[in-house]
Amino acid sequence: MSVTAKKKAPMPVDIRAAKGGIPIVSLTAYTTPMAQMMDPHCDFVLVGDSVGMVLHGLPSTLGVTMEMMIMHGQAVSRGLSSAMMVMDMPFGSYEASPQQAFGNAARLMSETNAGAVKLEGGLTMAETIAFLVGRGIPVMAHIGLTPQSINTLGGNKVQGRGEARDKLLADAKAVADAGAFAVVLEKVPESLANDITAAIDIPTIGIGASAGCDGQVLVVDDMLGLFTAFKAKFVKRYAHLGDDAEAAIAAYAEEVRNRTFPGKEHVFADQAPKAKT
Repeated sequence: MSVTAKKKAPMPVDIRAAKGGIPIVSLTAYTTPMAQMMDPHCDFVLVGDSVGMVLHGLPSTLGVTMEMMIMHGQAVSRGLSSAMMVMDMPFGSYEASPQQAFGNAARLMSETNAGAVKLEGGLTMAETIAFLVGRGIPVMAHIGLTPQSINTLGGNKVQGRGEARDKLLADAKAVADAGAFAVVLEKVPESLANDITAAIDIPTIGIGASAGCDGQVLVVDDMLGLFTAFKAKFVKRYAHLGDDAEAAIAAYAEEVRNRTFPGKEHVFADQAPKAKT
């Protein structure tokens, strides 16, 4: 009997080495079953703070706590064997100081078995990124539209247009120089994403950026049509599972009210059936 060897999960150095190669594949996950489904197909799985909106009904990512991230990280970790897990650092867990960031990043990694953490911010977070990397915490950066800064950015606006273009390019160079092994580019113009990808020596992971990025990430509930509160321009629906689920629930409710479920095949007789000989 032959046994198919499982793919070894990549490490941050492997993701970094993928710069300019076959595009890196990533999705978010928050539960064990979803992680199991994407494990054979993704290079890394992101436990995103988007969990606050997608699963907990929060209006933004700002209310997500360390405890919530750890709980979901532990669940996702149980479903992965071939993909690396990256944990989002929630709002308020890293901005105060590099020392605060280290304490919380170390906790996230030790309690979830994550391979790396992700934090938002460019030049302003370069010192923190360098501090973490220098102490053994691999960091994925996130620039462009940074959801945790939604109030100061004035909404879900495209970032890096006009005079802001040079600032975003500087942010990308700063996080690369600080030691980040990859950087997420969210909701930036295609041409700028291409310029950043060419200008830095670490992989760019696009979400609302460009096919020219070194990889892509999407919120899995968005691309499966499970989360439909709103749809960003950059989301492609690969399925409409939310519609299917609602139709199935409606059919179930109708059968219960009509007493057609449970049927004979779903209930038990007074006597157990005799075993076939």
